[in-house]
Amino acid sequence: MAEQTNVPVILASSSPRRKQLLAEAGYKFTIVCPDIDESAFDTEGINPCEFAERLALAKAKSVAEKFPQCLVLGADTVADYKGWIIGKPADAAEAEEITRRLFSRPHKVITAVAIVRLSDGTEIVESDSTTVYPKKLTDNQIAEHIKGGSWRGKAGAYAIQEGGDEFIERIEGSLTNVMGLPMELVRRLLKGFTG
Repeated sequence: MAEQTNVPVILASSSPRRKQLLAEAGYKFTIVCPDIDESAFDTEGINPCEFAERLALAKAKSVAEKFPQCLVLGADTVADYKGWIIGKPADAAEAEEITRRLFSRPHKVITAVAIVRLSDGTEIVESDSTTVYPKKLTDNQIAEHIKGGSWRGKAGAYAIQEGGDEFIERIEGSLTNVMGLPMELVRRLLKGFTG
């Protein structure tokens, strides 16, 4: 059964995975890329959950300003390694450092979801957390992963649905959360707007 809302929904994201997850769930939506500089958001003295929520809200608000009557959904995913916020690596060297760290012990993947509609003051932001138990990677596996380039644009330098799952022993929590959009949370948040 297709999910639907009785109001226009905009996905404030350029992520093909978020688009795919929302479409597969049956939602009708349009995409508008948010106009924010993620690197301008400071990670010092803030917990990973709060950081992801702040970014998700900023993305949703930046699009909502252009479309105040629409329901705008923004999201942000970070990896949490012992309180250290890990976003998207800047280059191969950083991707290797992140991979070595994350795949040495369990870590969390946090995705925050924000829903904003300026016309009536709607502003909701919540996050979901999944614990990822990695397999121990060899130096060769790490080198192949970095060479393959699938780490580009991915929080934590891997995508579980693009071969990254071969590095994963198991997860506790939502798989779609690790993919970038926790659909259980999205369904619950959008339910209040369904027709």
